[in-house]
Amino acid sequence: SHGNNMEWNTGGKAQPSAELSGAQLIAEALRAQNVEYMFGVVGIPITEVAVAAQAAGIKYIGMRNEQAVEAARLYNKLSVRPSSLEVIPAVIEKAVRTSIYGRPGSCYIDIPGDFVNLQVNKSSVKYVECCPPPPISTAEHSAVSEAASIIAHAKQPLLIIGKGASYSRAENNIRKFVDLSGLPFLPTPMAKGVVPDNHPNCVAAARSMALLHADVIILLGARLNWILHFGLPPRFRQDVKVIQIDICAEEMGNNVRPAAMLLGDINAITKQLLEEFSKRPLKYPSNSEWWKRLREKMLNNEERSKDLALQKSLPMNYYTVFHHIRELIPKDCILVSEGANTMDIGRTMLPNYHPRQRLDAGTFGTMGVGLGFAIAAALVAKDRTPEKRVICIEGDSAFGFSGMEVETICRYNLPILIIVVNNNGIYTGLDAGSWKEMLQYGDPVTSVPPVSLLPNARYEEIMSAFGGKGYFVNTPEELQNAVKASLADKRAPSLINVMIDPQSERKKQEFPWLTRSNL
Repeated sequence: SHGNNMEWNTGGKAQPSAELSGAQLIAEALRAQNVEYMFGVVGIPITEVAVAAQAAGIKYIGMRNEQAVEAARLYNKLSVRPSSLEVIPAVIEKAVRTSIYGRPGSCYIDIPGDFVNLQVNKSSVKYVECCPPPPISTAEHSAVSEAASIIAHAKQPLLIIGKGASYSRAENNIRKFVDLSGLPFLPTPMAKGVVPDNHPNCVAAARSMALLHADVIILLGARLNWILHFGLPPRFRQDVKVIQIDICAEEMGNNVRPAAMLLGDINAITKQLLEEFSKRPLKYPSNSEWWKRLREKMLNNEERSKDLALQKSLPMNYYTVFHHIRELIPKDCILVSEGANTMDIGRTMLPNYHPRQRLDAGTFGTMGVGLGFAIAAALVAKDRTPEKRVICIEGDSAFGFSGMEVETICRYNLPILIIVVNNNGIYTGLDAGSWKEMLQYGDPVTSVPPVSLLPNARYEEIMSAFGGKGYFVNTPEELQNAVKASLADKRAPSLINVMIDPQSERKKQEFPWLTRSNL
């Protein structure tokens, strides 16, 4: 029994005489699809659904940031409204199946409010079993052969590993492929760790140069979107040949026409490429001119980052902050990151060694997702890998979008460590003296730059207000002590508010034609 009027017999069919509400039916249908966690913002009529979910054994997490409910509709694979209570289990099964089949994505079910408390007889409900695992598809053999041939003739090849590879759990085959082929590779943000960032073939430290000069690019489950500058000049060669490997047919040819298209599951196709490479040795030489240039650029960029990271001047810069964080956090932690410079510099400074352990603002660059990501990750970690820490690193602007989720974190006692890298603004800010001076010129609505935020905002006090630990940090020593203390306490959430130079930015690019809009 899962609660009042919710008995099921061993044959999987409902008791013919029992009645249940729409809320109970929704909860039971979700449980039948092996849904373990449910996130929502309560209020009538969602309250009844949340209570029913808990009665059905689903863990319900009440969130605070309500503004994202409606926004989700635009980005879904499926949007559907059930026409009656009787079809709710079938609709939920379809939504779950659609979300995990093909390219994974969210689905939206719009259930009319009056359905929640409406009663229906179990005998009239169309019950549906849990959907089977997604089918696995492979690419056409001719496309695999063509791709191998193009790679064999490449002078300056580059493998780009995307989050599709991470979703496909293709890390073992991709690591074999990188070692067998000898190709330099770049991970997209959420593919970091599919092959460890410290692998000798990782050229993330020479990212701009690798993209600009590659003559053949293999896209392994990566989109040519803003993160990869759409695959277009001036960030790429006009004549670059793209081999596109993707599970989604509609993604093929976006922005750049591929020289070869391999449609199917990333893990399965990587295995096909491995078989193709075993027939004809295609190892790219490690002593090539291309590798020599890449290694020189990597060394140069790493030295520049190191110089910035070891600066002693106060207030600190981004690189100094990330250097000290990197030295102290566990290698297997789940990293969540969002912000402008905070997220971008964090990708280069904070390595990942394992797949599916980095979450950031992703394809749409959406601010405000960080704390939601961290809460979901912490709940799963708490149940399955309790020793794994979740560390959420945010810009001060990004934190502002969903800061009240700190209460959610404290309410469920999730030992998340939030680090707010605070530069008093969006991109750049003002120090307290400049802010005071600016106010002398008149009303802040006309005199203060729109990217500036209130200087020295005490974000850590939000965490303290709800019973977590808050730290205000100005120096490397204070940062080290706060990180150590937060990691040592495995039960309580913490927020470290790290003050940095308001004018601190990423290191200067070598391309004078670059602007912030296409970084």
